[in-house]
Amino acid sequence: MLDRTADLELIVEAAQEAGRIALGYFKRDPKVWIKGASSPVSEADLAADHYLRTTLMAARPDYGWLSEETADTPDRLGRRRVFVVDPIDGTRGFIDGHPDWCVSVAIVEADTPAAAALFAPVRAELFEGVVGQGARLNGARLAVSGRNRMEGARIAGPARHLRAMSARGMDATERRFTPSLAYRFALVSAGRVDVATARPGAYDWDLAAVDLLVHEAGGTLRDLEGARLRFNGAEPRHPALIASTPALASAAETIIAEAEAGRGALGSTAS
Repeated sequence: MLDRTADLELIVEAAQEAGRIALGYFKRDPKVWIKGASSPVSEADLAADHYLRTTLMAARPDYGWLSEETADTPDRLGRRRVFVVDPIDGTRGFIDGHPDWCVSVAIVEADTPAAAALFAPVRAELFEGVVGQGARLNGARLAVSGRNRMEGARIAGPARHLRAMSARGMDATERRFTPSLAYRFALVSAGRVDVATARPGAYDWDLAAVDLLVHEAGGTLRDLEGARLRFNGAEPRHPALIASTPALASAAETIIAEAEAGRGALGSTAS
């Protein structure tokens, strides 16, 4: 318990400082490159990643490391605890000047997140939590909404998922798209959104911190088979996902499964 408390303090401070570093580039035309087929990375991502890796690994040299902006190695697979980091989740939105981006840092033990910090600098929102101890937003306890009917639910996700839910007669009171998957799911943990979805292809670094936040807030984050996510595997990638209140999970899974029917198990880009 003491280890987890100290770990939380460490990653909270690091996430906040990385957020301040990234904020120094926000809306200032940072340099941008394309990695892989079409994924953008900015100099802000690299600066924040460098700070996080230098700071966190100096403090916990026996931990493993998995980050979107660092070349992966199998060394992490043999570590008891692993930092799982996205220095800027929602890079496209960051580049476009959208406020919904965040720094996501988790510590995974075995295959489960044990501590999480998610910092959205533009919105001055700090989400944090330790497994079994609840989660908080700027010091206030997080709890998912109490909604138990899909009709009138507040939903967030990629366009095709929103269309699918609407086509099934779901009269949503709010439809929201945010470029950061981690922040989108965090909205469920805060009770601001009832159902949030992701296309296939999300990685551990998109999800590890917010997985803990959603579950500690009383919600569920799972795949279309109803299975919870497992982290720090050899392939840190996931299928289509749903975060929601427990009462809405099954109905949402049915709708999103139909939307994903005929597509591969993993897509090229998650959102």
